[in-house]
Amino acid sequence: MSRAVEDTNRRMLRARDTMDRAYAQPLDVPALARIAHVSPAHFARTFRTTFGETPHRYLQRRRVERAMFLLRETGRSVTDIGYEVGFGSPGTFSRTFSGIVGRSPKVYRRETAAVHVPTCFTKAWTRPRA
Repeated sequence: MSRAVEDTNRRMLRARDTMDRAYAQPLDVPALARIAHVSPAHFARTFRTTFGETPHRYLQRRRVERAMFLLRETGRSVTDIGYEVGFGSPGTFSRTFSGIVGRSPKVYRRETAAVHVPTCFTKAWTRPRA
């Protein structure tokens, strides 16, 4: 791999790492391009070539992944979760979530609700058998 390719990959990784850390912040292509030290048009093309999806789609997917965790693990409202992960409106959150996951946030929460098993059964299942 040439030095130029390594440098480009490093720049794209720096921007992707920023999206992973600051997914809830309003990040746009010009801001990410500044982080990668390239022009916005070059950044958008190179990011897609490097990672196989646009920067916007990657950021949406990261936000939805975090929302999936919050929907499973908390009792917070769908609207609050949408705002927390960086979506500007409940409609945009629901539409994007449904497009990526294949079902609405409310349906996802209902279908993935944890089954509460009494601890006495859990201990019996994990105990070694003689």
